[in-house]
Parts: sequence; C-alpha cells; structure tokens
Amino acid sequence: MVKPIICADIGGSFIKFAVSEKPGQIQFLDKIANPADNWQAFSQALLSLVNKWQSHYKSDSALAISTTGVVDNVKDTVFAGNIAAFRGHQIKQELSQLLKRPVYIANDADCFTLAETHLGAGKNHPIVLGAIIGTGVGGGLVIHGQIIEGRGGITAEWGHGPITRTEVAINGRTIHLPRVRCGCGQIGCLDTLGGARGIERLHLHLHQQSLTSQQIITLYKQADVQAELTIKVWLAVMSEPLALTLNILGPSIVVVGGGLASEPELIARLDDKVKAMILNPIDSPLIVPGMFHQDGGLIGASLLVERA
Repeated sequence: MVKPIICADIGGSFIKFAVSEKPGQIQFLDKIANPADNWQAFSQALLSLVNKWQSHYKSDSALAISTTGVVDNVKDTVFAGNIAAFRGHQIKQELSQLLKRPVYIANDADCFTLAETHLGAGKNHPIVLGAIIGTGVGGGLVIHGQIIEGRGGITAEWGHGPITRTEVAINGRTIHLPRVRCGCGQIGCLDTLGGARGIERLHLHLHQQSLTSQQIITLYKQADVQAELTIKVWLAVMSEPLALTLNILGPSIVVVGGGLASEPELIARLDDKVKAMILNPIDSPLIVPGMFHQDGGLIGASLLVERA
C-alpha cells in the first residue's frame, strides 16, 4: 500500500495544504495566510497544519513542498524575495527535525512542469519546458520524467538576464522600449516586460494609459486598436527569448502556467510567433496552456517523493 504524502504549496501570501494518497492525486485540506517574515512563525504554522490534519496520513508520512523562490537542494536553502523567513535556514533539515518526518522541496515552476509531464499536457514528451507567464516570467525543465536542477537551483529561468530589446518594428513603425530594473537587480530582464505586469508597463509606455492586464486583454479581444498594439509589442518582446530557449533546450512541448495560461488565444499567437523563429520547423502546437496552472504546485509536490 502506498503511504500518503503530505503536500504544501508555499507562496508569498498563502500556504495551501493537501494530502496525496497516490502520486498525482491530491485532496485539498486547508489554506492559511503565510507568516512569511518570520521563520519561527512560518515553521509553527506548518507544524499546526500537520497536527491539525494528522488523521489523513501516517506519523512518518513525508512532507513534499512546492515553493516560490530559488531552491538549492545541495545547500538546502531557498531564496525567495517575498518570503524573508527562509533566509539563513537549512530548510529541509530544520523542518524535518521539527515535524519528525522526511521533507522534500522543489521550486513551484519545477513542480508545475513535473505535474504536466506525468499527468498533463506534457505527458509522453521526453523534454518538457514549463513556461510560467504570470505576474512575471519563470520556468522549469523536466527531462525523461526528472526535474533538472542546475547549479544553485537555477534552470530554465528564461525571464532573467539583461536581454530585452530596446526597440521593435511593428507594421513599419519603430517602437522604442523601456529598460526596466528587475527585482533580481539587473536592468532589462524579460521578467519586467513579459508577464502581466509587463503588459501593463508596455501599455502605459505606449499609450500613457494605466490599465490592468485583464483590462488590456479584454480590450484586445474587442479589437481595440491600442490594446492590439500593446499585445503585438508584447509578442515581439516575448517570442525572441523563448525561441532562443527552445533552440538551446530542445523541448518537444512547452506547457504554460501562471495567470496568462488561461488566455488560450494569446498563447496560440505566441506559439505561432515562436515557431516562425526556431530552427526545427513544426506544424502542430508547440506552446500550449498547461492543464494544472491552478494546482500544479500541489500536484507536482505529490510526485516529488516518488521521483527523489
């Protein structure tokens, strides 16, 4: 009989808590605010959740964590700008001692990509790139069913590096683009122009109009001229770095997670744009919305123990 696995998805604001009786299947149990600024409060919050729902698993069931941030399993650290509690702590070691059970941990983009590879849109594909297009831009990479963790926990982070163009040509018009300081400290990362906040920055830059990404996308669907221009510029900015990433990594599918995964028309346009730039021609969809962009973290976490 498979031993149940405890699953937690940790974000800057909330902790989602679930149990998995079988890898890939989860039963959602709870969601609480994350006391993200204090390690003692954070670890006690996890302990309280584990104790509260203990009837759903064994006393030695493993805890599998999906978390925002850079996960370095060699050094047993997590760097997350929005979770100060992690700083200076050996995450698995300390939580394992406190909770008296094995602890596994991976980045949430990696967990999403793992879930999509085994159960979702990336099933039966040998190399799967997870492209997170939410507030910003992130990524995960799974090859032959295993998460690839690079040096320091960095892999497939195609949203970072000072690579954004300073201008694009749209319908014969040259449009100059801003170079924005990124949260990672560099200037010109795709993360600043490529996600939902990027769409908003571009629209403000192009039209001196402050709208939310949802408002801009709604106007775009209504054939609004200004919103259409914003999306065309966004597609130009996004497609080149993604095409380069595909040429380097060679995935046979890219599964999109994050908030913009719920905009299939937008993802289809990005797919067409990118396929026109890559070296290996392909007629079928290459960049597709993931099936688990809502609970991919928890579902992927449920697979961590089996894949360790």
